[in-house]
Amino acid sequence: MPDYRVASRYAKSLLDLGIETNIIDTLYDDICNFKEALSNRDLFLLVKSPIIKADKKIGILNTVFGERFNKVTMSFFDIITRKGRENFLPEITDSFISLYKKYKHITTVHLTTATPITESAMASIKRALQNSKVTDQEVEIETSVDPNLIGGFVIEMDDKLYDASVAHKLDEVKKQFLNNKYIKSF
Repeated sequence: MPDYRVASRYAKSLLDLGIETNIIDTLYDDICNFKEALSNRDLFLLVKSPIIKADKKIGILNTVFGERFNKVTMSFFDIITRKGRENFLPEITDSFISLYKKYKHITTVHLTTATPITESAMASIKRALQNSKVTDQEVEIETSVDPNLIGGFVIEMDDKLYDASVAHKLDEVKKQFLNNKYIKSF
């Protein structure tokens, strides 16, 4: 079975359990924190390692997350590990987050700027997007900084891209000059 199907089935099961027990938001917080923790190379390699025994992995996960995460989340990790599917945990977390956002009607907007953006500017962009007819869902903004933009910003939402960067404008001007068949008349 392809990896994405395994991941989506486990993620869907966790989502359904969270909805049924009314702890969906708690599970979402736990999974987001776990995903962030997976950016630690050692934890990622531990989860993916076929050499480390399941009991050892469960013990480490309980030590690291047992006090902070909900019992349902920890039981989920336990089941996944005992079934030998722990190497799918990164994909399961991604799939769960995606399913949660779909369930809660949240759309993620990727905002790239040339310099770090202030909280007030981000709040006004979020407000403008929610008030516009672009989406009828709640907007969640993920930011990144790319100095190559020179100035301005780029917004990616669903399958749409709005590029209001200085670098893009300069590229457009460059293309106009390249296509201009100007002949000197002097």
